[in-house]
Amino acid sequence: MQEFYFTGCMEIKELLGQKAEDEQRLMELIEEVPSDSIYCHMHSYFLRHPYIAGVYPNDFATWVVVQVRDRVLGEKLAEVSPYGDKGIEDVRIRLIEIIDDHLSQIKVVPGVVHGQPFYFMQSKIIQVQTGVKAGSLSEFCNALRDIDTSAVYNHVFEARIRDRKGRSDFSIWLEEVLGKKDLADKIESIDSYMYSLEGLRAKLLDLCEKEL
Repeated sequence: MQEFYFTGCMEIKELLGQKAEDEQRLMELIEEVPSDSIYCHMHSYFLRHPYIAGVYPNDFATWVVVQVRDRVLGEKLAEVSPYGDKGIEDVRIRLIEIIDDHLSQIKVVPGVVHGQPFYFMQSKIIQVQTGVKAGSLSEFCNALRDIDTSAVYNHVFEARIRDRKGRSDFSIWLEEVLGKKDLADKIESIDSYMYSLEGLRAKLLDLCEKEL
């Protein structure tokens, strides 16, 4: 039986040399930057804050609220989620639509007065072998309890979006190796963007333990 090897990760960020000081420029640059930059700003929050399920769980929404002080737009941007079959380009289009619609309804473009500009970055994920593996559902649960949260991020967010598998590594292994299709489907039905990494770990464990 093929064992599951848990792999953690580290994120290396790179500044793109592009910045926005108002919402109009933010929209223009969202349209221009590489898809890796959109991914970075939509997902890095989870890796940086594994214990917190944020009200504004992406960098765009956080910047608009904290630095521009436009809570209305921030709340709209916070609702954007790559959950389901949406890819990064779908997310890019949705972000642009929301900002464009918001700007069309106001006379003055909100921007930074005393805050910081939005600096666009892209990131690369470096995988880190943990040496932890599982060959059964019971072993999988035991490992998942103690594994670093970066492994949860790597096997869920990275696998689904950046690696373009469309599904988490966890659900693929549970279905294809252990034959646990119902459990795999339940895991895929979780909206991962509603939880912190620790909260997501707890949700995954709850489903797996019930299966046991």
